[in-house]
Amino acid sequence: MSSWTRWHGPAMARLWGFCWLIVGFWRAALACPTSCKCSASRIWCGDPSPGIVAFPRLESTSADPENITEIYIANQKRLEIINEDDLEAYVGLKNLTIVDSGLKSVAHKAFLKNSNLQHINFTRNKLTILSRKHFRHLDLSELILVGNPFMCSCDIMWIKTLQETKPSPETQDLYCLDENSKNISLANLQIPHCGLPSANLAAPNLTVEEGKSITLSCTVAGDPVPNLYWDVGNLVSKHMNETSHTQGSLRITNISSDDSGKQISCVAENLVGEDQDSVNLTVHFAPTITFLESPTSDHHWCIPFTVKGNPKPALQWFYNGAILNESKYICTKIHVTNHTEYHGCLQLDNPTHMNNGDYKLVAKNEYGKDEKQISAHFMGWPGIDDGANPNYPDVIYEDYGTAANDIGDTTNKSNGTLPTGVVDTGREHLSVYAVVVIASVVGFCLLVMLFLLKLARHSKFGMKGFVLFHKIPLDG
Repeated sequence: MSSWTRWHGPAMARLWGFCWLIVGFWRAALACPTSCKCSASRIWCGDPSPGIVAFPRLESTSADPENITEIYIANQKRLEIINEDDLEAYVGLKNLTIVDSGLKSVAHKAFLKNSNLQHINFTRNKLTILSRKHFRHLDLSELILVGNPFMCSCDIMWIKTLQETKPSPETQDLYCLDENSKNISLANLQIPHCGLPSANLAAPNLTVEEGKSITLSCTVAGDPVPNLYWDVGNLVSKHMNETSHTQGSLRITNISSDDSGKQISCVAENLVGEDQDSVNLTVHFAPTITFLESPTSDHHWCIPFTVKGNPKPALQWFYNGAILNESKYICTKIHVTNHTEYHGCLQLDNPTHMNNGDYKLVAKNEYGKDEKQISAHFMGWPGIDDGANPNYPDVIYEDYGTAANDIGDTTNKSNGTLPTGVVDTGREHLSVYAVVVIASVVGFCLLVMLFLLKLARHSKFGMKGFVLFHKIPLDG
């Protein structure tokens, strides 16, 4: 019985876990190509015999290919090409190494799905040509191409430009073969009619009102003649472009306020590299209060709000219909600014029941205004648990004619008098509390004194009186 318990407890669970681990390794081994070793994150192919002919692929029954971060291939003389779909399953791939092998060709879209690639090493292969289109979408920190028999042509001038503009930690000594099969240092290579392109974006004033339209034009130049395209990022507004040879235009209609601050680029690209000219779009629009909530308590009481607007709107608070004059005890604070969006609080220090009421926020700029109102409850009225008192004063803050405060500086520094209902009410409550405390202390002291006097009276007359009473004869 003890044996049965032992093998059906934690020991049995560990045994089953070990068995599944062995099965997992066995399945991975079956899925791994011949001449390669595979793990959950790495494929290593270094055995030249029998070697691999095609790029290694994991079978669908193996571990997920997207978990592979490194592929290392060496001494594979029969591996000559990387096709467009060879690496599409390895979306998590970061390091790719193919060295001392027979690689001759790489498809233009071979790395289209491998946006995480950071390091590529193609040392000592058979590459004679390599296009920059393979790598244009990648943010590579290292591209090693030493030991390849490149042919001297405009098609590889981008490698020279890349080394000049983005040198690697170790300088690569690269060569190419000219038409006489002579080695030419890539650093000294000069190819006629083979240079970087240029782009020139002509745009009117890019400060535009919401709902309007605008047209941008661009001219590109270069030899070889570059292609022109527009990079509009995640532009929300409706747009369309027209391109004719080295001229292009971009029409943006019904411009949205969400596109304020967006960058628009005209890009010229040829074999050697690319150039771009960019502008930022500024959209003016009326303010909108997108968020206004009841007060929350943290270090201070806060009435949170979010306002959108460009130019930046002026903010003005009203309390029960009257202008709220701000001070260091009650003021507007902007905590986060996101281009045309402002997140902040109306901050109140130690508000009382006298500050309960309706608070209205008004945001205004030259294109319009918006307003929203909330009811705030900070503290119950004395003697009433729920704090409801329909007879609280309609106006606590008087209108001193304070101008609307700008977002950049919302504290009213011109008026040193503290707002009615914040300071005066606080002083009144302090006085009441002080009187109550003093009366309580005096009452307590009187009770103690009475108790002590009573105790002393009993001690002086009670016992002695009892003894004398028993010593006097009844008949005498």
